[in-house]
Amino acid sequence: MNKKGTLIVTLALLLSNAMAGLDGTIVNTALPAIISDLHAIQYMGWIVAVFLLGMAVVTPLWSKLGERIGNRMTYQIATLLFAIGSIFQALSSNIIFFLIARTIMGIGAGGMNTIPFIIYADLYTNLRKRSKIIGYATASFSAAAIIGPLIGGWIVDTFSWHWVFYINVPIALISILSVQLFFKEPKRISTREKIDYLGAAIMVISLVTLLTGIQMVETASISLVSILIIVSLILLILLFKVEEKAADPIIPNRLFKNGPLLVDFILFALLWGAFVAFNIYIPMWAQGLLGLSALIGGATQIPGSITNFAGSVVGASMQSRLSKYHMVALGTLAFIISFGIMVMAGINIPLWLLLVAGAFEGFGLGLSFNILQISVQEDAEKRDIPIATSFAYLLRILSQTFMSSIYGVILNHALIKGVAESNGKISIAMLNKLSDSQSAGDLPKNLLPLMQQIMYGGLHNIMIVALVLLTIALVFNVGMQLKIKKEKLFNKSKTMIESYEMGKNV
Repeated sequence: MNKKGTLIVTLALLLSNAMAGLDGTIVNTALPAIISDLHAIQYMGWIVAVFLLGMAVVTPLWSKLGERIGNRMTYQIATLLFAIGSIFQALSSNIIFFLIARTIMGIGAGGMNTIPFIIYADLYTNLRKRSKIIGYATASFSAAAIIGPLIGGWIVDTFSWHWVFYINVPIALISILSVQLFFKEPKRISTREKIDYLGAAIMVISLVTLLTGIQMVETASISLVSILIIVSLILLILLFKVEEKAADPIIPNRLFKNGPLLVDFILFALLWGAFVAFNIYIPMWAQGLLGLSALIGGATQIPGSITNFAGSVVGASMQSRLSKYHMVALGTLAFIISFGIMVMAGINIPLWLLLVAGAFEGFGLGLSFNILQISVQEDAEKRDIPIATSFAYLLRILSQTFMSSIYGVILNHALIKGVAESNGKISIAMLNKLSDSQSAGDLPKNLLPLMQQIMYGGLHNIMIVALVLLTIALVFNVGMQLKIKKEKLFNKSKTMIESYEMGKNV
């Protein structure tokens, strides 16, 4: 491909990051209005989980499909599914239809957000150039995430939440057409190995079973939840055995025998599991507890979007001087400061402090994500770059899905407990209205402090759990640095002893 074609394709693929940034921030801004209109505060966890679940169960399959039919067509199919899901969400009139449409959108997002990183590896073989492009991908996400809350808040306040989903459609079509016209895909050696249908089926069923069981912790019996989780774990063990014998495994077991790659995966999971708490629940904090409009609630995401880009730029400039573990440790510390602020905050935290917390959260994400993404492609064998890239993304989505389910359970538990202790004064329907500043005005003013206290209890506990995850990530990171330092000292001492013995013999 010539420079012009490479540039156009890169810009087209960057639009997928822009769509992801728009969807994340716009939906989070509109979420209070959505759950109020559809009477779905008890489905808060599901609204997030089904999208992430749709992404999770098919992410490795998208990379395998790309190997079979080509990454261009795979990207186009995934992006088209994303657009169709957006349209159906906009047309939703009840929560069940909305959840189905969001699942379809999530399935498309799994390929739309993964395949570009695989294509970048083809377009930019130089790691430094590829690192810059991934930085631009972060920038496009951040730029969209900056305007997303403003656009989303304005649309919700002026029209209705339904319209926030139509924005994705023209962007998706432009990206699909640009890739079709300008991307000349490199020829690949066609594989005649049998498709691992059994592995794919077991993986999908096990993930759906596991995440469904987690999401039903608060609503179903303990025995049913236990059965679902146990069955899913058995299926995952079976998947490991099946993949050992498969000619072309969906997830090769050799990935887990690669030490540095395994460390990358663990850090991915821990950091993204914490990140999703801030991304989802801070707009609700702003609207439900501080009584701010959807526009201002969405604006709480803007500082993080700006510092996300700043973090990616700083990370790229410091990468040659510091190790990846030092870089990720700095990003984790920024995360810890952000969530530490929220854990110590009371109900009436000033808006400016909420924005400061968002700035630290965004900087931590920008500093960590790009470093880990490049690290995965460097640590993987050349033949495993596509599947390692998609599996890292899968872990990111699984972690967000798993933790969003846990966070949903924490919030639901606090709401149900608060309603029970109110002696009939407060209902779940009233808490639905509290989550949206526009409908909160209809609530009895004398009960607002009690309702805010109930919601605060759930949100505060969510922030504590996320902070614990980040602490674990930091301790694990420091442990890896000490291990590497110890190994270097050992090797240096061994070399010195060998040199001494050699000199003595001479």
